[in-house]
Amino acid sequence: MSPDQPEPADGGDPTGANGDRSAVYRTLANPLRRRILDHLQRHGEANSTGLAKALDESTGTTSYHLRKLAEQGFVEEIAERSAGRERWWRPLPIRIQMPDPAKMAAAERSAAMKHTRLRADQDIDLYFRVLTQYDGPDGWAQAMRAGFYMTKDEYLGFVRAYVELLEQYGHSAQDAPEGARRIALRFFALPDDPADDPPR
Repeated sequence: MSPDQPEPADGGDPTGANGDRSAVYRTLANPLRRRILDHLQRHGEANSTGLAKALDESTGTTSYHLRKLAEQGFVEEIAERSAGRERWWRPLPIRIQMPDPAKMAAAERSAAMKHTRLRADQDIDLYFRVLTQYDGPDGWAQAMRAGFYMTKDEYLGFVRAYVELLEQYGHSAQDAPEGARRIALRFFALPDDPADDPPR
Protein backbone atom coordinates (compact mmCIF):
# COMPACT_ATOMS: atom_id res chain seq x y z
CA MET A 1 0.00 0.00 0.00
CA SER A 2 1.50 3.27 -1.09
CA PRO A 3 0.10 6.79 -0.85
CA ASP A 4 -2.43 5.91 -3.52
CA GLN A 5 -3.19 2.64 -1.81
CA PRO A 6 -3.98 1.40 1.65
CA GLU A 7 -6.49 0.08 -1.00
CA PRO A 8 -4.84 1.65 -2.98
CA ALA A 9 -5.03 3.54 0.21
CA ASP A 10 -7.62 2.54 2.75
CA GLY A 11 -8.49 5.01 5.45
CA GLY A 12 -11.10 7.69 4.92
CA ASP A 13 -14.82 7.90 4.28
CA PRO A 14 -15.56 7.54 0.59
CA THR A 15 -18.54 9.40 -0.79
CA GLY A 16 -17.65 9.49 -4.45
CA ALA A 17 -17.89 12.42 -6.79
CA ASN A 18 -21.68 12.41 -6.53
CA GLY A 19 -21.84 11.97 -2.75
CA ASP A 20 -23.16 8.40 -2.98
CA ARG A 21 -21.01 6.08 -0.90
CA SER A 22 -22.83 2.95 -2.12
CA ALA A 23 -21.89 3.92 -5.71
CA VAL A 24 -18.23 3.85 -4.66
CA TYR A 25 -18.54 0.25 -3.45
CA ARG A 26 -20.56 -0.80 -6.51
CA THR A 27 -17.87 0.67 -8.73
CA LEU A 28 -15.08 -1.21 -6.95
CA ALA A 29 -17.09 -4.44 -6.79
CA ASN A 30 -17.09 -4.68 -10.59
CA PRO A 31 -14.26 -7.13 -11.43
CA LEU A 32 -13.28 -5.43 -14.69
CA ARG A 33 -13.19 -1.94 -13.12
CA ARG A 34 -11.03 -3.38 -10.36
CA ARG A 35 -8.66 -4.85 -12.97
CA ILE A 36 -8.52 -1.52 -14.84
CA LEU A 37 -7.75 0.34 -11.63
CA ASP A 38 -5.09 -2.20 -10.65
CA HIS A 39 -3.47 -1.88 -14.09
CA LEU A 40 -3.38 1.91 -13.86
CA GLN A 41 -1.93 1.79 -10.36
CA ARG A 42 0.84 -0.48 -11.63
CA HIS A 43 1.64 1.38 -14.82
CA GLY A 44 0.71 4.96 -13.96
CA GLU A 45 -1.29 5.78 -17.08
CA ALA A 46 -2.86 4.15 -20.11
CA ASN A 47 -5.40 4.69 -22.85
CA SER A 48 -8.47 2.57 -23.55
CA THR A 49 -6.80 0.84 -26.49
CA GLY A 50 -3.80 -0.23 -24.44
CA LEU A 51 -6.02 -1.33 -21.58
CA ALA A 52 -8.23 -3.34 -23.93
CA LYS A 53 -5.18 -5.19 -25.26
CA ALA A 54 -3.69 -5.77 -21.80
CA LEU A 55 -6.97 -7.00 -20.30
CA ASP A 56 -8.28 -8.83 -23.39
CA GLU A 57 -11.37 -6.65 -23.63
CA SER A 58 -12.86 -4.42 -26.34
CA THR A 59 -11.89 -0.76 -26.51
CA GLY A 60 -15.54 0.23 -26.14
CA THR A 61 -15.84 -1.79 -22.94
CA THR A 62 -12.72 -0.32 -21.33
CA SER A 63 -13.77 3.20 -22.37
CA TYR A 64 -17.15 2.74 -20.70
CA HIS A 65 -15.67 1.48 -17.45
CA LEU A 66 -13.00 4.18 -17.41
CA ARG A 67 -15.78 6.77 -17.50
CA LYS A 68 -17.52 5.04 -14.61
CA LEU A 69 -14.29 5.07 -12.60
CA ALA A 70 -13.85 8.76 -13.43
CA GLU A 71 -17.39 9.52 -12.18
CA GLN A 72 -16.37 8.30 -8.72
CA GLY A 73 -13.01 10.09 -8.72
CA PHE A 74 -10.82 6.99 -9.06
CA VAL A 75 -9.19 8.07 -12.34
CA GLU A 76 -8.86 11.24 -14.37
CA GLU A 77 -8.24 11.98 -18.01
CA ILE A 78 -4.78 13.27 -18.94
CA ALA A 79 -5.89 16.19 -21.05
CA GLU A 80 -2.43 17.02 -22.42
CA ARG A 81 -2.05 13.49 -23.82
CA SER A 82 -5.60 13.03 -25.12
CA ALA A 83 -6.45 13.87 -28.71
CA GLY A 84 -9.59 13.04 -30.65
CA ARG A 85 -10.88 9.64 -29.57
CA GLU A 86 -7.54 8.66 -28.04
CA ARG A 87 -7.97 9.48 -24.36
CA TRP A 88 -5.33 8.79 -21.73
CA TRP A 89 -6.09 8.13 -18.06
CA ARG A 90 -4.23 8.01 -14.75
CA PRO A 91 -5.27 6.84 -11.27
CA LEU A 92 -6.06 9.29 -8.50
CA PRO A 93 -5.17 8.86 -4.81
CA ILE A 94 -8.05 7.18 -2.98
CA ARG A 95 -8.67 6.20 0.61
CA ILE A 96 -11.36 3.77 1.64
CA GLN A 97 -12.40 2.64 5.08
CA MET A 98 -15.76 1.00 5.57
CA PRO A 99 -17.90 2.69 8.26
CA ASP A 100 -19.77 0.79 10.95
CA PRO A 101 -22.05 -1.63 8.99
CA ALA A 102 -24.84 -0.92 11.48
CA LYS A 103 -24.87 2.67 10.25
CA MET A 104 -25.00 1.74 6.56
CA ALA A 105 -28.15 1.54 4.47
CA ALA A 106 -28.99 -1.93 3.15
CA ALA A 107 -27.99 -1.12 -0.45
CA GLU A 108 -24.71 0.40 0.71
CA ARG A 109 -23.91 -2.57 2.97
CA SER A 110 -24.66 -5.04 0.15
CA ALA A 111 -22.41 -3.18 -2.30
CA ALA A 112 -19.63 -2.93 0.30
CA MET A 113 -19.75 -6.67 1.00
CA LYS A 114 -19.50 -7.50 -2.73
CA HIS A 115 -16.43 -5.29 -2.93
CA THR A 116 -14.97 -6.95 0.19
CA ARG A 117 -15.51 -10.47 -1.15
CA LEU A 118 -13.77 -9.59 -4.41
CA ARG A 119 -10.76 -8.22 -2.54
CA ALA A 120 -10.66 -11.22 -0.17
CA ASP A 121 -10.27 -13.64 -3.08
CA GLN A 122 -7.36 -11.58 -4.39
CA ASP A 123 -5.79 -11.38 -0.93
CA ILE A 124 -5.85 -15.17 -0.55
CA ASP A 125 -3.92 -15.45 -3.82
CA LEU A 126 -1.40 -12.90 -2.52
CA TYR A 127 -0.91 -14.89 0.68
CA PHE A 128 0.05 -18.03 -1.23
CA ARG A 129 2.35 -16.00 -3.48
CA VAL A 130 4.19 -14.81 -0.36
CA LEU A 131 4.65 -18.42 0.74
CA THR A 132 6.03 -19.52 -2.62
CA GLN A 133 8.20 -16.43 -3.26
CA TYR A 134 9.72 -15.99 0.20
CA ASP A 135 13.53 -16.11 -0.08
CA GLY A 136 14.68 -14.94 3.33
CA PRO A 137 14.44 -11.89 5.60
CA ASP A 138 16.08 -9.60 3.04
CA GLY A 139 13.89 -10.58 0.08
CA TRP A 140 10.96 -8.82 -1.52
CA ALA A 141 8.33 -11.25 -0.20
CA GLN A 142 7.69 -10.88 3.52
CA ALA A 143 5.06 -12.16 5.94
CA MET A 144 4.56 -11.48 9.63
CA ARG A 145 2.29 -12.67 12.40
CA ALA A 146 2.17 -11.09 15.84
CA GLY A 147 0.04 -10.86 18.94
CA PHE A 148 0.29 -8.27 21.71
CA TYR A 149 -1.86 -6.86 24.45
CA MET A 150 -2.93 -3.27 23.80
CA THR A 151 -5.43 -0.86 25.24
CA LYS A 152 -7.98 0.58 22.82
CA ASP A 153 -6.06 3.88 22.68
CA GLU A 154 -2.75 2.10 22.09
CA TYR A 155 -4.31 -0.06 19.41
CA LEU A 156 -5.79 2.88 17.50
CA GLY A 157 -2.50 4.77 17.88
CA PHE A 158 -0.72 1.79 16.32
CA VAL A 159 -3.11 1.81 13.35
CA ARG A 160 -2.56 5.55 12.83
CA ALA A 161 1.22 5.08 13.03
CA TYR A 162 0.99 2.29 10.44
CA VAL A 163 -0.79 4.61 8.00
CA GLU A 164 1.81 7.32 8.67
CA LEU A 165 4.59 4.85 7.77
CA LEU A 166 2.85 4.08 4.49
CA GLU A 167 2.73 7.77 3.68
CA GLN A 168 6.37 8.22 4.72
CA TYR A 169 7.84 5.36 2.69
CA GLY A 170 5.34 4.83 -0.13
CA HIS A 171 5.39 6.41 -3.58
CA SER A 172 2.84 6.75 -6.31
CA ALA A 173 3.59 5.28 -9.74
CA GLN A 174 4.37 8.78 -10.99
CA ASP A 175 7.04 9.65 -8.39
CA ALA A 176 8.52 6.23 -7.60
CA PRO A 177 12.34 6.27 -7.55
CA GLU A 178 14.44 4.01 -9.73
CA GLY A 179 14.40 0.42 -8.49
CA ALA A 180 11.04 0.77 -6.74
CA ARG A 181 8.51 -2.03 -7.11
CA ARG A 182 4.81 -1.88 -6.38
CA ILE A 183 4.34 -3.59 -3.02
CA ALA A 184 1.06 -5.30 -2.11
CA LEU A 185 0.45 -4.75 1.60
CA ARG A 186 -2.58 -5.97 3.54
CA PHE A 187 -3.34 -5.07 7.14
CA PHE A 188 -6.08 -6.36 9.39
CA ALA A 189 -6.22 -6.58 13.15
CA LEU A 190 -8.85 -7.44 15.73
CA PRO A 191 -9.01 -8.67 19.33
CA ASP A 192 -8.09 -12.33 19.65
CA ASP A 193 -10.37 -14.93 21.22
CA PRO A 194 -11.80 -13.29 24.37
CA ALA A 195 -11.25 -16.59 26.18
CA ASP A 196 -7.50 -15.92 25.95
CA ASP A 197 -7.73 -12.58 27.79
CA PRO A 198 -6.11 -12.55 31.23
CA PRO A 199 -8.45 -12.52 34.24
CA ARG A 200 -9.31 -9.05 35.55
